[in-house]
Amino acid sequence: MTDHKTGTRADWLAARLELLEDEKELTRRSDELARRRRELPWVRIDKEYTFETEKGTASLADLFDGRSQLLMYHFMFGADYQAGCPSCSAIADGFNGSVVHLANHDVTLCAVSRAPIEKLLAFRQRMGWSFPWASSFSSDFNSDFQAGHSREQEQAGPIDYNFRSSDWRQAPEPSPEDPWVVAMAGSSGTDWGTYRLESPGVSAFARQDGVVYHTYSAYARGLDSLWGMYQWLDRAPLGRNEHGPWWRHHDRYDSQ
Repeated sequence: MTDHKTGTRADWLAARLELLEDEKELTRRSDELARRRRELPWVRIDKEYTFETEKGTASLADLFDGRSQLLMYHFMFGADYQAGCPSCSAIADGFNGSVVHLANHDVTLCAVSRAPIEKLLAFRQRMGWSFPWASSFSSDFNSDFQAGHSREQEQAGPIDYNFRSSDWRQAPEPSPEDPWVVAMAGSSGTDWGTYRLESPGVSAFARQDGVVYHTYSAYARGLDSLWGMYQWLDRAPLGRNEHGPWWRHHDRYDSQ
């Protein structure tokens, strides 16, 4: 027996039409925010970054793969991880279907992580993915774009993430049995201190007349819309219905 409010079809339709007006307003607001993202000033990148890919060593310009736009997902997979972050993996599960469409719309979608390329490609094969993935192991790329830091940086003072500075030295160390430690760090094959050296995000770049520009970045809840499963859950009867981390690598569920 449900404890949720019930009603007639007429009751439902009246409430649905009221909600529809708010949904339309949200859509209009979302369109406006998308326009403002496009109007952000472009910042020229003169620093040389080196990446390792399945095709060999590459520059940031090379990662565009001949296109004028590049979207990079900062995937949490540190050098000392044994597997990719489960949260980033859940987001990346939606990449394969989008890559081909974006590529045919002058946009390259690529993941970037600090783990060596051999680890990234092995995990990609395990997950059944095929999207481009680059290792920034030998560059400052992740740190420069707020997607990772070193233990030395963490001990030195506040770390910038999501355009704010936080002193992670003041954060209490969670118990090894903490659900988040088990689900996130444990599933990545590392400890919490090592796990949190990486941070998720998305960055956009443009290439024009041989020059690469940084155009946009987002972090934390700014990535919400990239989680395909959450877009579905937000329309399910019980919503996200979460009590701690419930998701895992898609090959680690007991049943499909």
